[in-house]
Amino acid sequence: MTTTATRESFGKALLELGHRNPDIVVVGGDLNISTFAHLFAKEFPNRFFDLGPAEQNMMSIAAGLAASGKIPFVSTFAVFGTARPYDQIRVNIAQMKSNVKIVCTHAGLLTGEDGISAQSIEDIALMCALPGFNVVVPSDGPETESVVKLAAEISGPFYIRLSRPATDVIHQTPTNFVLGKAEELRSGSDLSIIACGIMVSASLKAATELAKEGIQATVINMSTLQPLDEKAVLSALDTGAIVTAEEHYIHGGLGSLIAQSAARQGAVPIEMVATTRYAESGKPDELLTKYGLSSSDIVDAAKRVVGRKRD
Repeated sequence: MTTTATRESFGKALLELGHRNPDIVVVGGDLNISTFAHLFAKEFPNRFFDLGPAEQNMMSIAAGLAASGKIPFVSTFAVFGTARPYDQIRVNIAQMKSNVKIVCTHAGLLTGEDGISAQSIEDIALMCALPGFNVVVPSDGPETESVVKLAAEISGPFYIRLSRPATDVIHQTPTNFVLGKAEELRSGSDLSIIACGIMVSASLKAATELAKEGIQATVINMSTLQPLDEKAVLSALDTGAIVTAEEHYIHGGLGSLIAQSAARQGAVPIEMVATTRYAESGKPDELLTKYGLSSSDIVDAAKRVVGRKRD
């Protein structure tokens, strides 16, 4: 399977948008090479604003640019773009329904060797707590490209969560991404695995392993977490059991959202594959294994939930 970094796909999509729409502007925070926003900065220096490590100002200025009719993309790492400027995001962007697109890279445990302080595992919960915010976690590079381009066309605030290293490519071409619409990647009758981000690829691998043991799993890419695809959750209930998989803290993320939706529509056994504590410095693959985010962990969760279904 080929791999690509979602942050690189973002940078290339942003550059293309810059050529197509003169109202696109970018606000960066001293990490522009790492987020690939430097591609836009080099081509359009008069539409790029680097504020250094001043994330609160970044969000306020982006809101001002949006109020002036521009379409600002704010680019930084997830830990710096969510928790640190949260009040400014809440007041100046969410409450004002500002047309600001916050695209954060280096999310989750895949930040790896940068360690605990750089690993954002709370960001989905924070951003989904903001009414009116569109929250998207693309599964791979091609989907990232589609998400970024659509975000530029839809008025209103976006949070798009991306990773640091190259990750598996599931879609061979840019996807026909629809905001609020889940994507069924595999069909099965014994349980549904609902995943986002890098855990979609892990879920497909888990489904292949489960099939060898006679357990057929539906795999759903829930890239939009807000607004959530309630119809897809309702359809998943038909299999009688659900596993959620995310590279995020177990509270307030995908698992919590799916559990709320399932409870409203007809509860079934649910298992959640997610982080349960802060991590440490280490290579991404080692961290995913140690903290229970591998395909084998999804397999184990699937067997547990199917067992609960049969009880």
